[in-house]
Amino acid sequence: MPEWLIERGIGETRAVRLDAGEIVEARIQIEGTVPAGAVLHARLTDRGTSGRNAVAKDSEGREYLLPIAPSGVTQGAQISIEVTREAIPGAEPWKRPLARMTDEAPRPAIELEAEVLPFPSPEDLLEQAGWSDLLEEARSGLVRFPGGELRVSLTPAMTLIDVDGHLPPAKLAKAGAEVAARTILRNGIAGSIGIDLPTLAGKAQRQEIGTAVDANLPQPFERTAVNGFGFIQIVRPRARVSLFELAADRAAFEARALLRRAARERSGATTLIAHPILIRVLEQHPAWIEQLSRQVGGAVTLRSDPSLTIHGAYAQGS
Repeated sequence: MPEWLIERGIGETRAVRLDAGEIVEARIQIEGTVPAGAVLHARLTDRGTSGRNAVAKDSEGREYLLPIAPSGVTQGAQISIEVTREAIPGAEPWKRPLARMTDEAPRPAIELEAEVLPFPSPEDLLEQAGWSDLLEEARSGLVRFPGGELRVSLTPAMTLIDVDGHLPPAKLAKAGAEVAARTILRNGIAGSIGIDLPTLAGKAQRQEIGTAVDANLPQPFERTAVNGFGFIQIVRPRARVSLFELAADRAAFEARALLRRAARERSGATTLIAHPILIRVLEQHPAWIEQLSRQVGGAVTLRSDPSLTIHGAYAQGS
């Protein structure tokens, strides 16, 4: 039976759902992000236009876009809002968190029913289930399978998944569709998604591909039929950020991964050696360093090494 595990780390909370000991679904909640489902007080700062795209601001100054503007509410009024989509990385204003007006009293988001793991724990259950492999998929955008691979790319309009390989086209399309569907679930990809498969001439083959997607991606979602060029579009409800989107904020992504490794591997005074970009991120979050210091039981210092790749950071004794 699949089960969720939660690990509250430094700068982020990690949640994974396991099936047969493997990660089939994962989420990373960044520290300071208001989770989808939370209800909070906010002030209506912009009523929007023609009943759409109002803006509200919470007590900490975070802005939320309300696609459906509250009716009969004056600008400046206090309202309750429910967060429907968390903030998406990027500077575009339409990627602000989304919300809707509600009559509910403020409350936190409903948490997953999960086993909360101590951190760091003596046994790394996440790593045993493939956590490092999952992060590598997110940072590289490559998901390999026997006979082929997926290349995942982020665009402003949608997440694109290109299927390539050396299998015969029909076999590659079916295998790629199955792996793509599992990758969508595993990495929390949502919103508009396009899968580019090898071109298939027969209608029966294209229907088989659609069936393969349906069998490997749980509802809710909508999809088109596979067209004659091998393209299928999927739309899933989008409440949070995918792992690929988090990895696009590369320096912060790698900094938090380094902190997890250091907390698990080190004891006593520790030096973190990393590319200067990562060092800048860590210097901007002194609370992360203080938390790591408490966990390893010693002082934590930072050392910049421009010869390292951005994912080549490591920890050693001071």
